Amino acid sequence: MAEAADFQGTSASPARRWLRRTGALLAGAPLLAGLLQLPAAPPADAAGQESPQAASGTGSVSVAIDSLSPSAPTEGDTVTVSGTVTNNGKQAVTDAHVDLRVGPSLDTRSAIDALAKKSDDVQGPVGEQVGGKYAEKFSQLTPGVAEPFDISVPIDELDLGPDGVYQLAVALSGETAAQPWDQVLGIQRTFLPWQPEEAGTKTRTTFLWPLVSTVHMAAETGSNEQQTPVFRDDELAEEIAPGGRLDQMVSLGKDLDVTWVVDPDLLASVDAMTRSYQIRAADGTTTSGKNQEIAKHWLAELQQAVTGREVVALPFGDPDLASLAHNGTSVTGSLSHLKEATDVIDDTVETILHVKPSTDFAWPVDGAVDPSIVKVATSAGADKVIARSDSLQDNLSYTPSAARPIGGGTTAVVADSRLSTAFQGNLTKASASTLAVQRFLAQSLTLGLQTGKQRSVVVAPQRMPSVSQAQTMAEALSTLQDGNWSESQDLSAAAKAKPDPAANTKVPSGYPLSLRNQELRRSAFEQIAKTQDKLDKFKVILTRQSRVVTPFGRAMNREMSTSWRGRGAAALEYRDGIESYLEGLIDGVKLIDKSETKLSGRSATIPVTVQNNLVQGVEHLKLRLTSTNPTRLKIGGAAYEEQRVAVNGGHSQSVKFTTSANANGRAEVVAQLYTEDGRPYGADVTFEVKVTEVTPTVMLVIGGGVLLLVLAGFRMYTQRKRAAAREATEDGTAETDDDADSPQGPAAAPRNPEAPGDRPEEESEAGSRADAPQQPSDPAPDTAAESADPSGTGERVDR
Repeated sequence: MAEAADFQGTSASPARRWLRRTGALLAGAPLLAGLLQLPAAPPADAAGQESPQAASGTGSVSVAIDSLSPSAPTEGDTVTVSGTVTNNGKQAVTDAHVDLRVGPSLDTRSAIDALAKKSDDVQGPVGEQVGGKYAEKFSQLTPGVAEPFDISVPIDELDLGPDGVYQLAVALSGETAAQPWDQVLGIQRTFLPWQPEEAGTKTRTTFLWPLVSTVHMAAETGSNEQQTPVFRDDELAEEIAPGGRLDQMVSLGKDLDVTWVVDPDLLASVDAMTRSYQIRAADGTTTSGKNQEIAKHWLAELQQAVTGREVVALPFGDPDLASLAHNGTSVTGSLSHLKEATDVIDDTVETILHVKPSTDFAWPVDGAVDPSIVKVATSAGADKVIARSDSLQDNLSYTPSAARPIGGGTTAVVADSRLSTAFQGNLTKASASTLAVQRFLAQSLTLGLQTGKQRSVVVAPQRMPSVSQAQTMAEALSTLQDGNWSESQDLSAAAKAKPDPAANTKVPSGYPLSLRNQELRRSAFEQIAKTQDKLDKFKVILTRQSRVVTPFGRAMNREMSTSWRGRGAAALEYRDGIESYLEGLIDGVKLIDKSETKLSGRSATIPVTVQNNLVQGVEHLKLRLTSTNPTRLKIGGAAYEEQRVAVNGGHSQSVKFTTSANANGRAEVVAQLYTEDGRPYGADVTFEVKVTEVTPTVMLVIGGGVLLLVLAGFRMYTQRKRAAAREATEDGTAETDDDADSPQGPAAAPRNPEAPGDRPEEESEAGSRADAPQQPSDPAPDTAAESADPSGTGERVDR
């Protein structure tokens, strides 16, 4: 008031005003010092402010509930909660204690979802503390150090009310140097289902237990008679080995009331591993597989587990129905692959598992459907589609039964989305697994309490649960089956249940963009169609088509597998590998290249060799040899000639074609294999034929030379004959003369001057010269006469 008076210009002197102000400052000094010693962050209740951690909704201490037993308690049970508390702050927490807090019951499924999103929010309601004697105390929580806790409370002490789901929280309270008062520094909320007595009307629950894996087998088989299968990797052996994902699915599922959903491709792959098989490495080399005993053991365990249980078989390879519906139906032949994948179910599953599977269910990815997916799903014979409630939504205050007619004689079996997605995410930590189990049970119980009417509910989890997810599923389902509000039911029974008249039966027209982005593209189905076309052309020449058609048919089913979602590069690599391997087999039957061929005659035979590197024989082939210049060179008297070809496996065969030349020069010849329907097979072989044909003029010259040789020989023959006659005459004359001079007298024969023996010396010499050649070009007298016949028509062909 004095300052007010001064301000208003009262008559107080300046000295007095200065004294009053100095006194006020001295009096306020102790108060200012006290304020400076207050904590930096007073309690919110006292100061009306929040600490930074409180403002963010999380505490400085994290609380993890690693186990809650029993998950669904009944009268007389003792609830035990175990876990850890970890100080995430920078200051030690003193006077800390952990206790249980029970909140009000949650009447709706939406309320459960809302609480789950804020399970560790220290600002939310924490509920009433269960008696202080059940708290566990810690003298100090050191930063970064996890401390275990274990609290057991009789169910009566929780003071639960009527049947329902209650919030159960584990809270840690304590103080720090900066905040020296007792406060909740960390909390973890979960759910406690409370149904102590048998429900008057139980929910019928169907739980699908999927046995599905990624693609492991290639179309390639060993180059032997046994067709040894080749695996892309050895990951399947890891999955079925003890402790592996698929091993756990079988070990856990055999003790549960579930409907088994299997991919026949998985069964066929494991069955192939029970015999000799190969594994292809990254560098393309192959090694022998060594896990036959593991495969045999897994199949034996599975056969035992499914005995007397319902088995639903998907089409072979688990084709992606949505990708096929959105991108494959416009590609010729795509739907036929789905039909083939359905037709082989019985032969595969029944042969291996010795049970008759149900084949009338289709399961699109995540149960998302639209009219085109339903149409494709039912095109191969299925009349029931497993959908999900977040796709086929209902605008109801309760959850209707799963089955509902959607037109065309098709039934949609709508799985509950909340229950089906309860086991996704990383559940390797015990705390995450425990929360998932309690939330699943809470949703199931709340669903059952909604109307008091019996309903059929289906749970369709993810296709390939991890080991931790499978273990969590088994724990939740085991508790549910032992509970008082649910009973197990097969999928076929759920599909036959009476539909709720208020349930939605209109298939949505939209499809989630997140799922569409993961689909196989149209180019994938075009490549599959291209591979099929090559296979169709190839199989017609084979003597044992099934050795090729069957493995490639199953490989193309695998190319459409749901497991390729989000793995476009890997899917393309697999398709390229299948196509490349088929092209290699096709190229195994081919024509051998030929170099330039020379014809040195009017006609000759040209051989063309067909090589077959396949294990089996080929037939129904025609080899056509065509001359591009028939005026110079004809094949079999025409422009081309065809001959049938059949070659045994691992052999080659030469096919001979008769040719005739009309003129000298070069002629191009094309050899091409054709199938019986006239389609070219493989690459052609083009080579040149050099014709050096003999003309009539040359033949006349050669004939004249031969005639001269014949005449010269005849002349020599007559000369020699005349000389011989003269020699004989001269010999006779000499004998007559000798007789005349002899004592015998005139009785001797007269002398013959032509006798060779009486010839003068000059004539003898002349006779000797007659035996020599008369001309330098004439042959000697003892040379045999050459044949005057013309040369043969068949001439040697140089390749």
